[in-house]
Amino acid sequence: MATEFGKTNKAAQSRGRFPFTAEQTLNIASEMGPIFTMFVVNFVWGVEAGVIALIVATVVALVASLIVFRRPPMMPFIAGGVSIVFGGLALYTGDANWVQIKVTIFNALVALLLFVGMMRRKYFFEFVFGKTFHYTTEGWAALTRNAALFFLVTAIANEAVRLGFASASIPCPLSWLWLLRKPLLSGLDIWMIFKLFLVMPLTGVFFVWQVRAMRDYRLPEPAQKRDQTGVRG
Repeated sequence: MATEFGKTNKAAQSRGRFPFTAEQTLNIASEMGPIFTMFVVNFVWGVEAGVIALIVATVVALVASLIVFRRPPMMPFIAGGVSIVFGGLALYTGDANWVQIKVTIFNALVALLLFVGMMRRKYFFEFVFGKTFHYTTEGWAALTRNAALFFLVTAIANEAVRLGFASASIPCPLSWLWLLRKPLLSGLDIWMIFKLFLVMPLTGVFFVWQVRAMRDYRLPEPAQKRDQTGVRG
C-alpha cells in the first residue's frame, strides 16, 4: 500500500511539473511526428515522397505506442489508421488534397461524437481516462464541451486554409535555406506550415489549459476510493 501511494504521489508531482501523462505525451508526438516528417520530406523531395513519409512515420508511431504501452491506445490508433487510409488515397489518386481533407473530416467527426455523447451524458474522456483521473460529472462535461468546440473550430480552420490557398503560389521568404529551397510555396506547403507551426502549438496550449482547469473538478480522496470500488455515497 505504501509503495502504491509513493508511486501515485510521484505521478502527481510529475504531472504538476509537466501537465501531460506519458500516454498523452506519446499521443502528441505521434500526431506531430508524421506531419513534421511529411513537411521536411515534401520540401526536399516533393509531395509524393512527403505523403509516403507521412504513412511510414505514422506506422512507426503506432508501433512505438504498442511497444511502450503494450496495448493500442485508442485515439492515436484511430487517427493513425485514418491517416494511413487517406495517405493511401492521396498516393492512389495522385491528389495530396486527401491528406488535408482527412484532418477536416476527422476533427469534424470527433467534434460531432463528443457533442452527441455530451447530449446523452456519456463523456468520452471519462470512458478513456476515468480509471486514472477522478473528476466530477461537471468536470467531464466541461472537458467534453471544450474539446468538442476545439475540434470543430480546427476542422473549420483547416478547411478554410485548404480551400483558401488551394491555388496559391507564394514566394518563399526563406528559400535561401536548404530545407526551404522551394522558390514558391504551394497550397499544400502553406497548409503544412499552418498545421505544424500554428495548429499543433495551439493544440498543446489548449490541452495544457484543460489539464490545469480540471484541477477545480478533482474529486476528494474519499470520493475517489468510492469511485474505484463502485460504491457511491
